[in-house]
Formats: sequence, C-alpha cells, structure tokens
Amino acid sequence: MNRTPSETRAPRMEALARLPIFLALAGKRVLIAGGGSAAAWKAELLSAAGAHVDAYALEPCEELLALAADPPGGPIRVHRRAFEPGDLDGAVIAVGAIDGEAAAAQFAAAARRARVPANIVDKPMYGDFAFGAIVNRSPLVIGVSTDGAAPIFGQAIRAKLEALIPRGFARWAEAARRWRPRMRSLPSHARRRLWERFTQAALARPNDVPSDLDALAADLDAEPSPSGSVALVGAGPGDPELLTLRAVRALQSADVILIDDLVAPEILDFARREAKKMLVGKTGHGPSCRQDEINALMVSLANAGRRVVRLKGGDPMIFGRAGEEIAACRAAGIPVEIVPGVTAAQGAASRLAFPLTHRRHARRLQYVTGHAEDGGSLPELDWASIVDPSTTTAVYMPRRTLRALAASALTHGIDPATPVVAVAEATRPGETVVHGTIADIAARLEADSPVGPMLVMIGRLLGESASEVARGTARSDPVGQPGATTGSGSGSAARG
Repeated sequence: MNRTPSETRAPRMEALARLPIFLALAGKRVLIAGGGSAAAWKAELLSAAGAHVDAYALEPCEELLALAADPPGGPIRVHRRAFEPGDLDGAVIAVGAIDGEAAAAQFAAAARRARVPANIVDKPMYGDFAFGAIVNRSPLVIGVSTDGAAPIFGQAIRAKLEALIPRGFARWAEAARRWRPRMRSLPSHARRRLWERFTQAALARPNDVPSDLDALAADLDAEPSPSGSVALVGAGPGDPELLTLRAVRALQSADVILIDDLVAPEILDFARREAKKMLVGKTGHGPSCRQDEINALMVSLANAGRRVVRLKGGDPMIFGRAGEEIAACRAAGIPVEIVPGVTAAQGAASRLAFPLTHRRHARRLQYVTGHAEDGGSLPELDWASIVDPSTTTAVYMPRRTLRALAASALTHGIDPATPVVAVAEATRPGETVVHGTIADIAARLEADSPVGPMLVMIGRLLGESASEVARGTARSDPVGQPGATTGSGSGSAARG
C-alpha cells in the first residue's frame, strides 16, 4: 500500500517541575532578609548578576559585611535592622534567608502581597522560584535544578558539567555577543550557517579564541549559495543515547527532516524545533511512501535551499536503500553527506552482552536481508556462509520469511542445535528477546508474537555459554558435537 509524505509533529514537551528563566538583574533592586552565611552567598550571587542588593539583618555576619565592602558586581547595602514589608517597594525579587517556618511563611506572604517573586532558602514550599546549581562561563550560564528534591545531586551534576565545559567557552560566548550586531543584516539561512561555522570552531579549539573574528567570517558579505544539501543520518536502533555527536549536529542544523517509521520518536527531541518534520513511512510490510517519491521530495527541498536530513533507523548504509538516495542527489547535483549510525545488530548485541566475533570461534560476521525485493519471499543467500559454524549471521527484517530461512539452512547442513536469538525493538523500552535454536526459533516467535522491528542472530556465540566462549575457556569443537558451546534454546520471551 502506498502513501504520500506527510508532515508530523514533534513530541509534546513533557511536564516541567520548574521553568528555567534567566533574569536580567543589572541595575535592578533586589531584597534579602537575613544576615547569615546563606544570605551572604545569595548576596554575592545577585551582585555578580549586576543587581543592587539591599540586605536587612539585625546581626549581619562578617562574610556579608566583607561583600558589602567589596562586591563582585552591583552594590550591596547592609541595613542593620529587621526586614519590614515596606522594604519590598521597588524590588524585582526577594530572598528570605530566614530560620523558622512561621517567619518564612510571613516573609513569603508579604512578598506576594507586594507582587514580588520570593525565594525562601531551604524552604522551597514557601517560595515562588528556586536557585539552581550554576555553571558560570558567562555570558554562557547553565543552571541545574532538582526542584529541591536532591540539592547534592544537582551539585554533583554541576561538577560534571564544570569538568566537561572548557573555561575558554566564556571567551567564545563573549566574542559571539560582540559579533552579533554584525549578523543582523544577513538573511536568516546565511546567519545560521555562519553561526554554525562559529560553533564548530569553538568546539574544535575551545581555548583558542581568535582575536580577529573576520577570519571566521571571511564570507560575511559574500552572496550565500541558494543550493541546499542532504544528509542521510543513522538514528540507531532506538535508544537516543546511541546517537552519534555528528547525527545530533545534523538534526540541530536541519531545515526539513524526512523520517522513517522505524525511527524512535525520542530521537526527534534532538532536532531543531523550527525544523519541518515529515513522515515518509518506510516500514516493512506496511503502508509506505514510494522510494522515487522520497527521492524527488528530497531533491526538490534541497534545490529550494533547504538543509534536508533523511533520518533512517539503524545505519543508513545497511539495508536502508541509501544507494538509491545517494544516486538521486548526485544526479541532481545536490551535496550529500552520510552520517553513520549504530546498526540493529550492534545495538542488540551490546544490550545482551553477546560478542558477535571471536578470534577462535567466530571469524566472520555477516549481515543479510531476510526478504527479497518483493518483501515476502526469501532472497538469494550464500548458504555455505550461513551454515559455516565459524560465522555469526545477523538477519534483518525476517518476520515473514524466518520459517523458510530456517528450513533452508537446515537443508543446507546447519546443525539443528545452532543457537539463535531474535530481538524485537532492540535497545528500546519494549525490547523483547526470544532464545532458541535454528530448528525451533520460528515456532517460538510465532508463539510469543513480539511486535516491532525484528532482528535474528544466528551463531555459536549466542548460546547460554556465550560468556564462557568470550573468556576463551570453551572448547573449539563443532557446534552440536560433544563439548560444543551451544545454548539449550530453552529461553522464552524476556522483555527489557
């Protein structure tokens, strides 16, 4: 059954415990009630953001007084008296570093009456907003919040980010701020591409900010090319964490994304929100768009100056009809890039901790398709390689033909006890695994009826003694003979 390409919506954003907002406080008045170390830390933070801080405390600590004498940014004024509700006049936010539940509730109520958002230190149930853990590469600033549930966990995440994000990013972000006014006169697509070049340079040499940004903008005044491009991007078997960094960059720079049905919806969380997303529906044994229609759509979008990502499950170069799409792009003179992905066999093997090769027991790994061009019959296969006990075979899309494939393998001499593992929805939350042998796997799958994209792996390393083989302690006898490392095939479906 054919269908036409159709636009699809990105997944809705899930519920947020807190909305992260970055306030511009330079020159604005903020109020702090309290004079202890917590009040001093908040005063330092708010002053660093440029705020004019008024702190009210009968007995301010030495740390707070020292900050008032030498503030990091905006001025800090310490008033040696208790806070009064009238002090809230003119404040844009208020912070209560207050002991006691009753006093905290009274401060929060006064702030709400004055319509001033309030934060109550260590008492999030009374406040309107919370301070998160901060990674400061200003003007690049990252906030981390656990909604008050686990502040130490938030601090640990901040420490991880501190280690990951180079200090030099602060200078790159400052350079971007200086450079931004020069970009406003450019068309939007040229501006985005120039920012992409800027970003690539920053990621490549984070601590080497050029003093002259003209080197990065040599073509700032050049006429931008109207032609677009196509990237064939592997989305992997389903787990979004298996995306490559290159795939993420392609998704974040795309104007249009053409999506296969087999792509996990969570993958689109990495895409640019402004990108147009179109479902082109290439899925086994179901309604699909014609390949020539996909080719024509891809080329026409690129000819219109769009950056097109053709998003495919697994790896685009493995049973993904990439050859036809590459040929269509080249025939139209469209630049085409290939972004490899984790193919289903690799994803399934990693989840199951099954090695696919071994220097003694499995010297060859092969990927074969489970169906011919018509989608329903068995393809021409090299049966000698499939029955070879030193080979691990991964069969893609064999749902309709597995019984015929197993029967033919048995006819060509494969040992009936050869272990087989079938995996549906590999690496996804609904992953289903069925263990068996080449003699009974078809019956087991028919009984368990797992849903989703299917992969079947055949080979001696897939038995219950696979870990023993991986350690090199198993014998090298032929599969099915005494001392062989075959599995019993007694495992039934197990959901991941």
